[in-house]
Amino acid sequence: MSNPLLYVAAGLFVGIMVGLTGVGGGSLMTPILVLIFGQSPVMAVGTDLMFSATTKLAATASFGYSRRVDWRIVGRLAIGSLPGAAGVILWFFWMRRAPSVENHIIPECLGVMLGLTAIGLLLQNLLQKLGLKVIGGWLERTERIKLPLTIATGLLLGIGVTLTSVGAGALGVVALLALYPLRLTADRLVATDIAHALPVTLVAALGHASLGHLNLSILACLLLGSVPGVLIASRIVIRIPPTVTRTLIAIVLAFVSARMLKTV
Repeated sequence: MSNPLLYVAAGLFVGIMVGLTGVGGGSLMTPILVLIFGQSPVMAVGTDLMFSATTKLAATASFGYSRRVDWRIVGRLAIGSLPGAAGVILWFFWMRRAPSVENHIIPECLGVMLGLTAIGLLLQNLLQKLGLKVIGGWLERTERIKLPLTIATGLLLGIGVTLTSVGAGALGVVALLALYPLRLTADRLVATDIAHALPVTLVAALGHASLGHLNLSILACLLLGSVPGVLIASRIVIRIPPTVTRTLIAIVLAFVSARMLKTV
């Protein structure tokens, strides 16, 4: 491992971004580990998943205590996402004798997921309005269709998160905005998304750890920086408008997505 202080600084930066905007954890950390620190894609994904699961644990406990989590929606998503995550882990287990294949496919998938996340952040307000006007009313009258759509969404999120460590946050929010625009208020939307992200990232992280895709020393340094970063950001009085922060992060993710696809 290179200078541990650099990993602490990276954790601090990502922690501050998450504290200020609520997004950016997996979307920023995995590319940082790959592009800046030169970690292999599979090791970066495994380490970041454990990093994300650890940070989401406290948030889920807090949201659950304040009763802002819609556990029914979490359960529907988990029906699809947990088998999806397990399926990817089984694929990693099957391909462990060919790590070059893993490290070739993951950057491609990561580049695509980062691009989709950037688009989701930019179109979040538009998708919410569309959901309220068109999708929301239709789905509210067709509960039988909404259930399989939610499970299918969970399946795609589980696969994407386990492959790339990206998607549980921003893409999960976009999906919930489209599927449940009338049911979830802003605070319940974030709480429900994070509560669902916890078991998915935990299952994925444990699966990667069992395959040796985890660097504990790097994880410790990242957490050493991220925890103070979140606390610092939460105490900052000046708040940047959400639209501005989402746009800035989307631009960064689009640039990183292009860089990841070029490295393939």
